[in-house]
Amino acid sequence: MVIAKIEDWPKKADSPFGSIIKVLGKPGEHDTEIHAILAEYGLPYDFPIEVELFAQKIDTSIQESEIKKRRDMRETLTFTIDPKDAKDFDDALSFKKLENGNYEIGIHIADVSYYLQEGTILDDEAFNRATSVYLVDRVVPMLPEVLSNFACSLRPQEEKYTFSAIFEINEKAQVMNQWFGRTVIFSDQRFAYEEAQYIIETKNNTIPVETSITGKSYVVNDDIVAATLKLDELAKILRRNRMNEGAISFDKVEVKFNLNDAGEPEGVYFKISKDANHLIEEFMLLANRKVAEFIGKQKKTFVYRIHDEPNEDKLINLQTIISKFGYSINFKSKADISKSLNNLLNDVVGKKEQNLVDTLTIRSMSKAKYSTDNIGHYGLAFDYYSHFTSPIRRYPDVMVHRLLQYYLDGGKSVDAELYEEKCQHSSNMEGLATNAERDSIKYMQVKYMQDHKDLEFLGVISGVTEWGIYVEIIENKCEGMCRIREIKDDYYTFDDKQYALVGEISKNILQLGDEVIVKVKNADLVKKQLDFHFIRKNE
Repeated sequence: MVIAKIEDWPKKADSPFGSIIKVLGKPGEHDTEIHAILAEYGLPYDFPIEVELFAQKIDTSIQESEIKKRRDMRETLTFTIDPKDAKDFDDALSFKKLENGNYEIGIHIADVSYYLQEGTILDDEAFNRATSVYLVDRVVPMLPEVLSNFACSLRPQEEKYTFSAIFEINEKAQVMNQWFGRTVIFSDQRFAYEEAQYIIETKNNTIPVETSITGKSYVVNDDIVAATLKLDELAKILRRNRMNEGAISFDKVEVKFNLNDAGEPEGVYFKISKDANHLIEEFMLLANRKVAEFIGKQKKTFVYRIHDEPNEDKLINLQTIISKFGYSINFKSKADISKSLNNLLNDVVGKKEQNLVDTLTIRSMSKAKYSTDNIGHYGLAFDYYSHFTSPIRRYPDVMVHRLLQYYLDGGKSVDAELYEEKCQHSSNMEGLATNAERDSIKYMQVKYMQDHKDLEFLGVISGVTEWGIYVEIIENKCEGMCRIREIKDDYYTFDDKQYALVGEISKNILQLGDEVIVKVKNADLVKKQLDFHFIRKNE
């Protein structure tokens, strides 16, 4: 596999002429295929040498003179909660009980814009990438490792420069006061989600071996346990309030792979959000919302994360499909639509059609994007929303930090047109990264199924077309196609009213959501496609 450049295509020639720019390797080889996915979307997989060298020359030491310019939060209890395999920790929470009975909660975000100076080759590179790309077996970072995993990563027992949103919050999770600005913190503890979840579920301060990221049992400081439990309590109130306002709860199951040292998939598991994930999510949403509101109400140009209302035609389509499973959408008002979508997503949890309904509901939504034109965020039910909390992996967050500091310093509103262009570029790059991520999951699923050709699997019909049915295997979410001409128990035709294949003689119906038994016929790594043998309907 190679990357080639077309140089000439003469009128009389039936094929173009070009030259090979880069040899990726042999088709089917793991690295070749992953690099090919990146190349297909024009995404890089390494940094130009001059960018790496520039990054390595940055002074990342913590200076007393810089600390003096910041709010010093080093004495306040602070910790991070992240996935156990995370390399970069870009957010931390601090917690302090105030004398009036309220709580001071700080959302501290790596101060990337302090190191990433405008007009440098490092900043140009970060802007061009606009996002980190999360493939199944690797991360292609937006920033070189010296920043993403070290200087900007809020690692335990290290002092770090941060940009913070600090709130005084009462027992009802209402924000009484807020402050935004640059800070310096010291993280007392690093938790994986599993460890924080264990504390929330058991209220126990001893993390057992099987939950611990260190592989050893250890005792957590009582103050951190108390802080975690109180933050969880407040997060649940924030979440409940959000849902009551009409936010839509997308907790889609994520497919993850257990990989061996060679990057080969050995097993599949599902990542499900629990209380610890929701705790972090709610406080990040709070910071994002309040930062956007703070600038938005000043009517100054800003980078918003916006999400339009769903398209009615798409919702009617969704209604047609979900009615087959006995669900419906109430179209009376905007609030009724949100409520019935939430009920739908709740009702399908744990059912065979869950993944299908989740996927179709997400597809019926508009795409969230970046813009200077604030229309609010439909899915979150926020009038103001921005991205402030992940500047290590998203360039819009870097822009938000810069603009926020500029306006805190009394700056006038910036050129909206220039920032709208930057927003469009960021949204486009995010789209490419999402496609590459999706392709890498498909690639891994095909690779995984190559080794399971002799087994029969139970699946759900996830799509019906005139050329066949798509089937998603329940136990690993791998999707493949059974061609209509190869379903041998009858002669089937496509009925577009029912989204079904109907047998001419038996009148047997194969429709969305039906359970079927399939076997792998072909696993094509290059096309990232699975073909299944149709064995039978599961009655």
